[in-house]
Parts: sequence; C-alpha cells; structure tokens
Amino acid sequence: MSQSRGFDEIAQREQGLHRRLSAGQMSMIAIGGAIGTGLFLGSSFAIGFAGPSVLISYAIGGLITLLLMGCLAEMTVAHSTSGSFGAFAEYYIGPLAGFLVRYAYWACIVLAVGTEVTAVAVYMKYWFPTVPSWLWIASFSAVLIAVNAASVKAFGTVEYWFSTIKVLAIVAFIVLGAYVVFGSGSPQYGVQHYWMHQGFFPHGISGMWVAVIVSIFSYLSVEMIAVAAGEADDPEKAVKQAFRATMLRLAIFYLVTLALILAIVPWSEAGQSGSPFVKVMQVLGIPGAAGVINFIVLIAALSAMNSQLYITTRMMFSLSRAGHAPASMGRLNRRGIPLNALLMSTGGIALATVLNVLYPDQSFTLMMAISMFGAIFTWLMIFVTHYFFRRHHDRQGRAPLSFRMKCFPVTTLTGGLLMLAILVTTAFTDAFRMTLVFGLPFLLALSVAYGLFFRKNLTAQRVV
Repeated sequence: MSQSRGFDEIAQREQGLHRRLSAGQMSMIAIGGAIGTGLFLGSSFAIGFAGPSVLISYAIGGLITLLLMGCLAEMTVAHSTSGSFGAFAEYYIGPLAGFLVRYAYWACIVLAVGTEVTAVAVYMKYWFPTVPSWLWIASFSAVLIAVNAASVKAFGTVEYWFSTIKVLAIVAFIVLGAYVVFGSGSPQYGVQHYWMHQGFFPHGISGMWVAVIVSIFSYLSVEMIAVAAGEADDPEKAVKQAFRATMLRLAIFYLVTLALILAIVPWSEAGQSGSPFVKVMQVLGIPGAAGVINFIVLIAALSAMNSQLYITTRMMFSLSRAGHAPASMGRLNRRGIPLNALLMSTGGIALATVLNVLYPDQSFTLMMAISMFGAIFTWLMIFVTHYFFRRHHDRQGRAPLSFRMKCFPVTTLTGGLLMLAILVTTAFTDAFRMTLVFGLPFLLALSVAYGLFFRKNLTAQRVV
C-alpha cells in the first residue's frame, strides 16, 4: 500500500466539511486557543509555584511547543485532514494509537472548555459579585454554541475578531508595562523584583519545573491549527503561515507579559488567586483600567472556549467517521457542520456548571489537573507519531517534504522525552497528582473498549 493512497483512504472518509478558513483566520484560531485562561488566569498558578523563575518555566514550555509545532507542520502539510494527529497516529503507528489519541484529546479539550467557562464566571464576579456563577456559564455557553452551529465561516469570523481584540490589548499592556518599568523612573518598579523576594528560585529548581506543567496547559490548543487545516481553503499555504506566525506571537505574548508583570507586582502577590493582569492595573492605580483588563481577559476566555468547542466537535466527527463513535456524530447538516458532535462535546460545560456549584474555589484547579493527562498524552503521541512518520518517509525514499523539521531525530526525541518527564512529574506534585490517577485508568478503559468493540471494524491498515 503506498503512502499517499493509504492515507487518502483515511482522509476520504472525512470529506464533506467546508473549506472556508483563510490563513489569517487559521493563525487567529490558534492564538484564540492558546492565549486565554492559561495566560490571563492560569499564569497566577505558575507564578505561585515558581516565583520569578516562571520565566524559565514558560521558556521551556515554549521550546516544547516550538518542537511540537514543527513536527505537526511537517505532517499536516503532507496530509491535511480534520482527523489530524489522530489520523496520523492511526496510519503511521496503528489503529489503536489513533483511537487512543483521538479520545484522549477529545476528553482533554472538553474539560478545557470547562476551565474556560469557569474562568468566565470568575471574571464576571469582578462586576457582579452576587450573581450566581451558573447564570454566566449558561448564557455565554448558549451564545458560543450557536456560533459554532451556524457555519465554519461564522466561527472563523467571530474567532478572528475575538483574537484581534486580545492581541491589541496585550500589545497595549506590553507598551504600558514597558513604560512603567523602564520609562517612569519609579524605583518601586523594576527587574529587582526578580530577586528581592526570596530570590529568583524561591521554591527551588523543582518549583520551576512544576510550573512547566502549567505552561504546557497554557500553550495547549496551538495544535488546533492542524485540525483546522481540514477546513482551510489553501491548506499548505495556510498551515505554513499559521505555524510561523503563531510561534512568534506566543513567544512575545507569554514571556514579555510575564516579565513585565513580575517587574511591577511582587511574585508573592501575582501568584495568588485571580488574574495577575488585573492586579497590575490595581497596583498602578489607573482609573478604570482594571475593569478594562478584566473585560479583555473575559474576551480571551470566551475566545479560547469558542476555539475549543470547534476542535472537540471536529475530533468527535473524526472518531465517528473512523467507526469509533456513533454514526450520528459524523453527519453534517446543510451548512457543513457536524451538529450532533457539537452537542456531544458540550459535556464540559455541564461538568463545569456542576463543579462550580459544588466546589466554587477548587473547580478551576481540579479540571486543569484532570484535563492535563489528555494534553500531555496527546503531545507525547504527536512526537512519537512524527518519529514513525519521518522514518517511513525516509525509508520509502520519497520526494523531499515541502515543510521539514530540522535536526531530526534529535528534535523529535527531545520533545518526546521532555513530555514524558512532565507526565512523570505530575505523580509527585500535589496539585496535579489527579492527572495520572484519572488518566491511566481512563487510558486502560479506552484500550479495553477498543479491544471489545472496535478492533474488528478497522477502516484503515497499518503502515508496513
């Protein structure tokens, strides 16, 4: 079986989605997923673990993300389909691998939607502290579900403007922060905060490494570019442009904004609950600025939630077309939307509502820890899949790839080993111990379900 013909059989079954996303929208979709709760709210958890050394934590997370994006870009330019890394794993490793990657990732992002909508409730309490959280969850969720149910073009347009708003806001924050730290002449702001409060590593190297886990959660969803490629009007051009633009923006937004936050607000304050961005504005005493920032982080959370609803819908669609989920999940309406898959994927919203009512203070950390397993496992499997992909391509002696990851296999193996180390670390960290407690039995249950119900219904053959 040839490589192109063999994979075409997998891609063919996912036909029917409308190719309406431009390269610009593709870039903004990735930004929308990656710059949300992880930066604006989750960064406070990372700062609490690492102190100023969180800058190293996010740099390590950024390096892993860069390696991951390179691997994904290479595979996606060769094969653009909504099944993406799940389809790649199915073809280059085996059907079980594709099954596990798709379901682990779907569950991960469904729970990530729950963390975003939980954050929305947190942000709304800034203005309306007495209004029940579930009301905000229900109302905002209904709007975003409607957007995703309309058309992929509607989703792309809304996501583009959501992301544009927060990109402009972050740029403005960087300009303001840079002036305060370097141009105001005030001695109370500056890089001296990096070592004044118990040093640069207040919780040691171990604290810095634990914060890498949070950074991975923050960067999560950049991989959705590969999934969205299945609905891009010019996949090869869009993927190349989107991958490069996304990495540059993420490096600037995460590292520069965190550096400025820590230079303005001592890490011991920025690392407490709530958004460190809002705390910066409160410390500076700019009238109304804290409210404006809170609005921006609200938009960021809604943007990330919007993107994640999109991605879970497409992954469930891919599972259905592979015969690994009910056939109804793979049906498209006249607008090219897998509506049943969308409704199925809103389970994270219901879970967020329940957790918010029962455990309003712990729900964000809880869902972040649980969904982390799916994220780490998926990223680890992307590196493993890329290793198999490149070995197969090089063994077949085919024409050079139009987008090629440099320094293979060192880069691929480095990314995979770092992800494996992060997964092991969660077992020794109180905040993330539930990652493996939940994740390993879930993976075992998926494997058993595959063996019992799906093994005889394979729709693709393994590469030999």
